[in-house]
Amino acid sequence: MTDAPDQSTDPLAGTNPEMNQAAVFEAVVDKIPDNLLLTMDGVDYTYRQVEELANRMGHLLRAHGAEPRTHVALYMKNSTEHMAAIVAAMKIRVAGINVNYRYTPAELVYLFNDSQSVAVLVDAEFAETMAAAVPQLETVRSVLVVGGVPEVLATACAEKGIAVVDVDSELPAQSAARDFEPARGDDHWIVYTGGTTGFPKGVQWHMSDYYYACLSGGNPYGDKRHSPAEVAEHVSPEGGFKIVISAPLMHGAGLFTLLTFVNLGGHLVMFRDFDPQVIVDSTAEYKAQLLMFVGDGMAVPITDALLEAKDTKDFSALFMVASGGGIWSKTSRDRLVAEFPNVIIRDNFGASESGNDGEMSLNEEGEMLLPPGPRLGLIDESNAPIAPGSDEIGYIVRRGHVPMGYWNDPEKTAKTFPEVDGRRVSVLGDMGRVREDGTIVFLGRGSGCINTGGEKVFPEEVEQALKAHPAVHDALVAGAPDERFGQKVAAVVSFREGMSAEPEELSEFLRQSLANYKVPKVIVDVPEIRRSPAGKADYKWAKERIASN
Repeated sequence: MTDAPDQSTDPLAGTNPEMNQAAVFEAVVDKIPDNLLLTMDGVDYTYRQVEELANRMGHLLRAHGAEPRTHVALYMKNSTEHMAAIVAAMKIRVAGINVNYRYTPAELVYLFNDSQSVAVLVDAEFAETMAAAVPQLETVRSVLVVGGVPEVLATACAEKGIAVVDVDSELPAQSAARDFEPARGDDHWIVYTGGTTGFPKGVQWHMSDYYYACLSGGNPYGDKRHSPAEVAEHVSPEGGFKIVISAPLMHGAGLFTLLTFVNLGGHLVMFRDFDPQVIVDSTAEYKAQLLMFVGDGMAVPITDALLEAKDTKDFSALFMVASGGGIWSKTSRDRLVAEFPNVIIRDNFGASESGNDGEMSLNEEGEMLLPPGPRLGLIDESNAPIAPGSDEIGYIVRRGHVPMGYWNDPEKTAKTFPEVDGRRVSVLGDMGRVREDGTIVFLGRGSGCINTGGEKVFPEEVEQALKAHPAVHDALVAGAPDERFGQKVAAVVSFREGMSAEPEELSEFLRQSLANYKVPKVIVDVPEIRRSPAGKADYKWAKERIASN
């Protein structure tokens, strides 16, 4: 695909040739080489150690076909090797392709072929699923395995003529030297969307725009920093925050958070698997100042564990709990605030197609609000701006540093990244209203909006109301076919352990805060709400469960 038009005259946009995250990472490493960067499942690594591992990984990837502007798929859970591979790909000017490790073989085939990946870095525990996908791969030439090469995968690759690399054996023999050609601001990075409402799409960024939009320009708490040296200059020799990151690196929110706090010289505490009790115990053990997760799918069990441990463990260092990439309900937030009143609550709003767009707040009515700012606005169906103060519902747009488009999909690129008032914007399908002062009331995803007899219902509003019931643990809302109204509101609900509620009780509860047309006509009780490893909602699954009842 072609590069995006130059926007260098826009103060919110324009490629900065210096700003590649690889160069920023190296500048921070040189400032604090012996500070702790990463604790992965209790094992510590300094900035220097991760840098050397990344350099070895970069040389290994280059030796097996990863040339600048090619793509390498990262089919891995959280690990030091995964983080090193991300940094390595940036160093050698390769785009890393994030892979949901719960994908089926058919979904892997789609992702690897769509992204035109030349190599796959995979954990050995996924060998059988990977092997089942191998016969249909079109562009993959090398499979690099972490944790030993299982026979099933070796056999499948041999039959396909794909090289297999034992990373554990070959990585130590690679050079740890930082001797790659300089990374550039116009290098590419690709973030694949979750695909919870359709096929995943590869969002293609210039690395400079990725740095400013997704990584907050090196500073989420103030003025952006415009060179690697400037980033390093602001890193304290004592290091930055200690932050516990609950999300997987294959999810945008997890990676955005990790790299953002690397750029602040932080110490990151991460885990291979999601275990709320381990996360909470580690928050106390490492005296973490920040705790990060993705929406209610993670927030609810983590909050349960926090409240259970509040009188037996020391959380005195914790001053901020943050969510990003998923809806964090008012009920879940209020439970946390009630027991930890001095902890700052931050709900970050963003997406793969726009990066970090700022903080979302909740008012007493449960409305989700986005503050006024130059990056956000509203447009109508014809891409015309909607003036503040209008009652019109429109699509939220992001301005400034936006992606080049969707990888290998010009039609969807044109729809999602159109020009508005002469500038390219990102239109993700989120809908809202804009108040007179520019505050945007977030309503929900347009693609999920339910049209029931002409009335529009946004699932997020109904989900918030459902989660306010004391027995409800989690919930998803979707449309179901209806002969009279075209669609009806339906929900899947999971309950807290030892608790439950009849559909009639839930309906009566909802009528206290919602108009009757918004109250689900079908409520399906499920043992657990299906979400991605990062906690993102799987609406396709929800619709299937609703349809089967």
